[in-house]
Formats: sequence, C-alpha cells, structure tokens
Amino acid sequence: MRPFSRRTSISARLMRMNLLVTAVALSLASVSFLLYDAYSFRQNLIHSLHTEAQIIGANSASALLFDDSDAAHSTLSALRNSPDVVYAIILTPARTPLANYQRQKDTPKIDTPPLPGHASEFTWQRGSQILLGSRIDFQGKNIGTVYILAETTEIGQRIRRYVLIAILILLVCLVAALMLTASFRRVIANPIVGLANIARTVTREKDFSIRAPIPGDTDEVSVLVNSFNEMLGQIQERDRALLASRDELEQRVQERTAELQAANKELEAFSYSVAHDLRGPLDSIGSTSFLLRNADWSALDPQLRGQTAEILEMLPRAIGRMSALIDDLLNLSRSKSAVLHLEPIDLSAMAAGILDELAKNEPNRKVDVVIAPRVVAIADKGLMRVVLANLLGNAWKYTSKTPLPHIEFGTRREGNNLVYFVCDNGAGFDPQYQHRLFQPFQRLHATSEFAGTGIGLATVHRIVTRHGGRIWAESQLDHGADFFFTLN
Repeated sequence: MRPFSRRTSISARLMRMNLLVTAVALSLASVSFLLYDAYSFRQNLIHSLHTEAQIIGANSASALLFDDSDAAHSTLSALRNSPDVVYAIILTPARTPLANYQRQKDTPKIDTPPLPGHASEFTWQRGSQILLGSRIDFQGKNIGTVYILAETTEIGQRIRRYVLIAILILLVCLVAALMLTASFRRVIANPIVGLANIARTVTREKDFSIRAPIPGDTDEVSVLVNSFNEMLGQIQERDRALLASRDELEQRVQERTAELQAANKELEAFSYSVAHDLRGPLDSIGSTSFLLRNADWSALDPQLRGQTAEILEMLPRAIGRMSALIDDLLNLSRSKSAVLHLEPIDLSAMAAGILDELAKNEPNRKVDVVIAPRVVAIADKGLMRVVLANLLGNAWKYTSKTPLPHIEFGTRREGNNLVYFVCDNGAGFDPQYQHRLFQPFQRLHATSEFAGTGIGLATVHRIVTRHGGRIWAESQLDHGADFFFTLN
C-alpha cells in the first residue's frame, strides 16, 4: 500500500486502485479455483482408487484362497488402464506378498503399513503420491489386503495450465481496467483535480473571488464543487466584514491609546505636582515643630506641658513618614516616565555606598555584610540606585530584630542569564502572599512592626521590567528573604 501514501494525483491513484483491485480479485479467484480443482482431483482420485481396490479384492479372492500367484498377477495387470497408478500389491493375512504390479520396472517397492484399528480401508499422503490400503474379505473373513499407489503429478500439470490461462485473463482484464480508468478520470478525477488547483490558488493568493467550474452531472462531485464555491463565497463575505471591523477597531484603538496616553501624562503630572506641593507644607510643619520643641514652656501647667512635649516628639516621626511617602511616590513616577540612559555601572560600589549610608544612620547596629566584587551591569544609573536602595534598605530594615543580621549582594548563573540577588536572614514573609509583594501599597508586615510605605518593591518591579528583566523572591517567615532580578 505504499504507493498510495506518496504525493501523486488522484487520477494516478484511481488507476492504481483499479488495477490493484482487478489484479487482487482475479488472483484470489484463480487461486480459489485452483485450490478447489486440486481438492476435487484428489478426491476423485481417491474415489477411483477405492473402486479399483474393491474390484481387485473381489477378483483376487479365489487367488488368495488357493494361493494362486498367477491369478493375482493377472488381476493386478488390469491396472495398466489406470494412468495414475504406479504400484500395487496384494498381501496375505500373514502380510506376505502374493502378487504385485509395477508400471515401470525401476519403480521401487513401497512400505505397506497395516491398516489402523479395525478400518477396512485407509489412505496415506506421501508427498505427491497417494497410497490406499483396502482389506479383502470373503464370507466375513479377512483373507488379504491390497495396496494401490497413485501419482498426483497431473495436478501440477493442471495448475500450470490454469496459471497460464489466469495470466492471460489478468492481462486482458488489466487492459479493460485501464480503459475504464480513463473514463473514470473524466467523470471523477478531473473535477476533483480542478477543485484542488482552485483550492491551491486560493490558499496562495488569498483571492476568495475565484470559483471552481461546476460539472454538468448532479452526482456527489457536483455537490462537492457547489459546496466549495458556496464556502468561498461565505469566506469572501466574512473577509470583507473582518477587514471593515479591523479598520474600525484600529481606529478605536488609536483613539483609546491617545486618550490613555493623555490620561497617563495628566496622572504623572498630578502625582509629581502633588508630591512637590506637599513638600512645602511639610517643611513648614517641620520648622514649626522645631521652634515649638525649643520654646520655653515653663509657664504651662506641668500636665499640659507633658502632653505638648509628647505631641511634639511624635510630629517629626509623622513628618519623616510623610516625606518618605513623597519620595517613594516620586520614585514610582520616575520609574515609569524617565528616559533610560544605559551605561556600565559598578553595582558592587553602589551597594557598598548604600550600606555605608545605612550604617551611618544607625552606628550602633552590627551587620555582617557580604558584597560580591566587580558586579557590573549595563543599566540606568539613577534607576538602578533606586532598585538597590530599596532592596538593601529592606534587608537592613527587616534584619533589625535578628540577633546576628546578615546581608549579601552578588550574582549567580542560570543558563545563559546572569541573576543578581540580595539576601538576608531577617523576618522574611509568608510565601502564600507573594503575589502581593510587588503591588503598590501592599505590605506584608504591620507598620507598627516595620515602618514603610508599600511602594518601594512596586517601584523596583517597574524599573527591572523597563530594563527587560524580571524580579522574584523566595522566603519563609523568620527565615530571611532572597530577592532575585535579571536585566536584559
């Protein structure tokens, strides 16, 4: 069946199929006929041998009773008229030969096995020969046995004749099949081949206005061609509708994009303006609180003076939180709108400077710091400082309650990517809330436990994404946190 799997035309396939079916059908019919003829010939031969054995038995009964070998020979000589018999022998009840017959003098003697059980007759197949043994009875008593050996060579001759006849018939039928295939090709194959060519043209040129010619008949092929043409018409209509919808959609997308860009610019301008406008009042509040803390409150009632002092102590912390929130909002705004200026940056030196500033603000803290040397990246220097300041600042903050704090900055290889990391052994976080980690104003720790605005990691995520990288974290509660990021 391999020819049908190759990429050939349907006409060639029809021709091959016709020829194959014709050849197989005729071959099976010829083989069946030959097998039946061979079986019939064998059965007829056995029947003939049976008849001859019965005749020989009847005619040789007296020869066996009187031990007359000449009479037995005379009886067996009648087998000359049977061209298939090549040997025969008559045995006495003691299985001694009484007489035998040989068509040719050089015919070898044969083995004469006893009849099985109480069988009066039995047949053995010996290659191309058939041996028939039959008992000779007289008045119900066994007086001898006759064996007849016949050749079946005529079956081979008949088979050869039949094969020659079958080949001739097969050739004639194949020629007729070829003629019929030519007719089938006009009726079936040509319309389908034309349909395939139209389909190929439509696929290559995307021209759905082409139509296949409709055959004159009203058979299944005509239905197929009509259905194909109707399908092309439907596709053409849908294609027109899709083109119109696409143009309309593109117009709407452009309009919405312009609106979103304008809204984003307004939002960025508003955030920047609010952050800057808040600094003025904050500075005024800070200056006023400084003057109030250094004023003379001795004339006040002691209780009122204590309450006032407590309020004035809380005011700088509130101002500090507000200032940090404004800085974070400004950084978040810059992380999205600032133009990237890519250049080689020594991240090791930058990390060391940030950690030195953190240590100066808290000189009493002892933190084990490990910074990998010569860590370089191609990135925006200002934005990368925001990234490291947030990650290292968080590591510094969340190890504040750890007995032996440890912070590490370095890199590692993952395939072809260089991964930067900041690790600590601080408070960590619950992994089930990891999806909130890089969202603005989402905090995983209470403000009373660790101060913060919830904007820093969102800013880091935006900056890393703008550099074509990604950021992720791994942590367990009270087992520190590991932050990883890549840069394109």
